[in-house]
Amino acid sequence: MQRGYAPFLYFVAVLGLEAAMQKECRIIEALQNKLTYQQRLQYMKHYFPINYTVNVQFEEVLRVANITRLRDRNVGELSLRFLWLSVNSQVLLKIRAVLLEKHPAWEYTRDLCLLFDQLAEEYENCNQGNVDTNVWDVVEQVLSGDAGSSRKAVRPKALLDNCAKVMWMLYSESCK
Repeated sequence: MQRGYAPFLYFVAVLGLEAAMQKECRIIEALQNKLTYQQRLQYMKHYFPINYTVNVQFEEVLRVANITRLRDRNVGELSLRFLWLSVNSQVLLKIRAVLLEKHPAWEYTRDLCLLFDQLAEEYENCNQGNVDTNVWDVVEQVLSGDAGSSRKAVRPKALLDNCAKVMWMLYSESCK
């Protein structure tokens, strides 16, 4: 390769990464606007019967403490974001599965699913080689809906509260 092309190729690569990050940040910003406390309260608590729960796999209850524990084990940010995306996409599908089309939260969950689908397009090149093996195993278990996995009854609002908190933790530095 000629000397003059190396800086140019580096510049093009940096611009490409920057453009991808900006698109990802715009999607995260839209998710933050949808996952405000008021909307989570209205759609996931007030519009559901008192003490209503959704059965999810134990691994689908992704909390800030789980992410902190994985960070302490030196799991990369890409792996953590992929885990968050995969787990919460499945959680949204489970919440949506219990709703009727006329339910007031139907459109809200549809919009969230669309935003998660857009974000998934940004991560579609993630494969087992790019993601930490522990994270990949959890993602495969969640996506397969492993019947042998222990189940937990969780309120829909609590699931989306965890989603919002972990999202803020993972993206607050890179998407200011």
